[in-house]
Amino acid sequence: MAIMLVMKDHDQIPYALPEITDAERIARARAARDRLKQRRTCRFFSDRDVPREVIEAAIEAAGTAPNGANHQPWHFAVVSSPEKKRAIREAAEAEEREFYAGKASDEWLGALAPLGTDSDKPFLETAPWLIVVFAQRKGGIEEDGETQNYYVTESVGIACGMLISTLHEAGLATLTHTPSPMGFLRRICERPDHEKPLMIVVVGHPTADATVPAHAMRKKPLGQIASWL
Repeated sequence: MAIMLVMKDHDQIPYALPEITDAERIARARAARDRLKQRRTCRFFSDRDVPREVIEAAIEAAGTAPNGANHQPWHFAVVSSPEKKRAIREAAEAEEREFYAGKASDEWLGALAPLGTDSDKPFLETAPWLIVVFAQRKGGIEEDGETQNYYVTESVGIACGMLISTLHEAGLATLTHTPSPMGFLRRICERPDHEKPLMIVVVGHPTADATVPAHAMRKKPLGQIASWL
């Protein structure tokens, strides 16, 4: 028996989804799963152009992510300027050199070893687009810089997942880069103090000889990542 809840303290619009069969739901879920299983982090980008319209559509998709109090506490600074990309690379590599030279524990470096990462980040300059994602600690839906935002990290994290999924659906390679600390991104992207840089999403086409570490192909099976209660 369906129960209709009527809430009179705020305006509402109908919730609607397209009518499909269970067989279609299963097929769609499995098709989306199979496409996303092809996604891999790329560290070898060409400078081949990507239309701005693709980036715009992906950010619009990310902007529909569920979030705390509908404050939408995110900002996507899209960087294509060669000068700014170079500035980001230089600042990021400076932080990365400190990370690999002693800031990171031996255990952490050991975990990274099978992936072959190091302090050299040429993709930050080669790829056509860098999307620098900022988490807005304050601002609200009006972005007044004062209203408190809620569940900021969780909200922005979901938005980033939707951003990357949309870019993959568009046939593009991506990489999430998180140098630490990231304060330099606020300065280079000219963002206010109440915004926290969360990650750089590198976007573009892979080089013809791009490879993926074999270790990255190891994925936990369903029985390990899910439990049915």
